[in-house]
Amino acid sequence: MRAVLHSERARLTALYGTLLVLAGGGLVALVNVLLRKGLGSRVNGAVTTVMPGVPVRAGDPLPDGTAFVPAQKLPPGVAPTEAQLARWAATKNVSRAAEQAALHELTVVSLIALALFAVLSVWLAWWMAGRVLRPVGVITEKARRLSGANLHERIALRGPPGELKRLADTFDGMLDRMEGLVTAQRRFAANAAHELRTPVAVQRAAAEIGLAGDPGPQKVARIRERLIAVADSSEHLIESLLLLAVSEEGLESVEPVDLAALADTELAAAFPSGGSAAAPGEAADAAPTVVRDLAPLTVSGDGALLGHLVRNLLANAVRHNRAGGRVAVATSAAGVLTVSNTGPQIAAADVPRLLEPFRRRAERRHTAGEGAGLGLSIVASIARAHGAELLAEANPEPDGGLTVRVRFPVAPGPGRPGVRRV
Repeated sequence: MRAVLHSERARLTALYGTLLVLAGGGLVALVNVLLRKGLGSRVNGAVTTVMPGVPVRAGDPLPDGTAFVPAQKLPPGVAPTEAQLARWAATKNVSRAAEQAALHELTVVSLIALALFAVLSVWLAWWMAGRVLRPVGVITEKARRLSGANLHERIALRGPPGELKRLADTFDGMLDRMEGLVTAQRRFAANAAHELRTPVAVQRAAAEIGLAGDPGPQKVARIRERLIAVADSSEHLIESLLLLAVSEEGLESVEPVDLAALADTELAAAFPSGGSAAAPGEAADAAPTVVRDLAPLTVSGDGALLGHLVRNLLANAVRHNRAGGRVAVATSAAGVLTVSNTGPQIAAADVPRLLEPFRRRAERRHTAGEGAGLGLSIVASIARAHGAELLAEANPEPDGGLTVRVRFPVAPGPGRPGVRRV
């Protein structure tokens, strides 16, 4: 009973019922007030020509032998007679009695009708509140049953457009995003475990098999190089995972960053010769050509994370380029950083997949310089942390490759998504 009394349905019932009863009571009071003002004169006019207990019509003789004459106003200056005053007093008494009887009957009937109206109003209010709150109950029950095993379920509320329909649709949209995040998290954890397990298995195999027995110095040197390479790859993977986690948390503080100068610095580091640099395993003459168009561009953000963003874009552009290809880097005053590279042809449907962690254009072969598949996902995470929009699209033939644009807010203000001010 206590739960019922403290439910939203009971509160809405009390509200609706009270409003309806007040409206009914106000209507009854208004009718009584209006009748009290005009009922007396109307009753008096109706009986003013009739004496109590004497049913007469115009022209009929009265008991004293005189003819019945309707009431008329006395001429000015003429005083009423004793008989006229007596008749007026009797008529007044009849009018007052009729008025009081009519008002009493009206009050009793009105109160009975109001009582019945109040009962009906409360019942209608209870039924209406239940109908209105039924979608809320559906949403509540669905939210109570949600878990990681049934995130695919949706409310799918059917009904006319309204606040509750929008609430249910918003809840369904939130479930879509939650399901996507949970799925991505599970996939990320599984891929991370696989990526970390592989180098550990390689190290173990190298130690147990390669160093078994009494290996010679040359074999020990090869195994040592192999173990160091696997350790370096594992260290790079762990650092990438940590960087991805840090960028997902948002920014601790922001400051003006000259993105054009930062891109120029990263280009100088990636291409020491000033124009080209070979990807791992490539000859120097097969290195891509650099095309730069760095217009002044200053954004608000974290300089270290933005450096990682530019560095990962350049590394991805070099690693997935073709022999003698091209890397183009540009900044614009409109707040856009663009990095484009030639390379293998990429299907447009595969581009969004490349922005997910541990996703590559081809299956991993665990070769030197291959990377862990975290570069573009780290770029996307850093862009989100800076409130920037990341757009990636495949280049048409014959160049192929990928073009990545990071559109930063031109006039960043407080409260940008992903930014925490200190």
